[in-house]
Amino acid sequence: MVQVLNRDVLVLNKHWLAVHVCSVRRAFSLLYQDVAHVVTEEYRIHDFESWRDLSRYSKGHMIHTPNYQILVPEVIILRRYNKFPRHYVKFNRRNIYHRDHFTCQYCGKMPPRDELTVDHIVPRSRGGKSTWTNVVLACSNCNAKKGNRLLKECRMKLRKKPVEPHWSVIMRQSMALEDHAMWRKFVDFAYWNVTLEE
Repeated sequence: MVQVLNRDVLVLNKHWLAVHVCSVRRAFSLLYQDVAHVVTEEYRIHDFESWRDLSRYSKGHMIHTPNYQILVPEVIILRRYNKFPRHYVKFNRRNIYHRDHFTCQYCGKMPPRDELTVDHIVPRSRGGKSTWTNVVLACSNCNAKKGNRLLKECRMKLRKKPVEPHWSVIMRQSMALEDHAMWRKFVDFAYWNVTLEE
């Protein structure tokens, strides 16, 4: 059950634009407080009570309580929030792997995951920071070849300059890894219509 509670739920603002991803646990909290409603495949909206009633006749991931079972929502819509916040992608190993497409940024190979490492372009021992622009994926061979040196010292080049990824790109990759087919109705729109930043 804990695994189901940690699944991702897409959050829409009141104008039906994708603005966030939260856990099932957080989604149920928002539903129960009547801050958000569930959106179905047919674009119908349900509050907590009607969603609980509908769950009796549905199939899918369920949360079981002593009194009833309730279907896990894929998409919720906030009742009052109408903004489109600036999203920052969390700087973590998972998102670095997604940004670099599980590919060594030096040789271009896609080895098994356990043969990929996160490499600091400017090594930490030489003042390099752990930031989006200073880390890339490297295969074990390239990482060993580079070692604790700068790129010009070991005559290596990056395939592309590392940048902070846009949140919608990471979200689209998450959709591909998990079964979030319904998200495409909202994320594709956001991907193509959100203003790009400098």
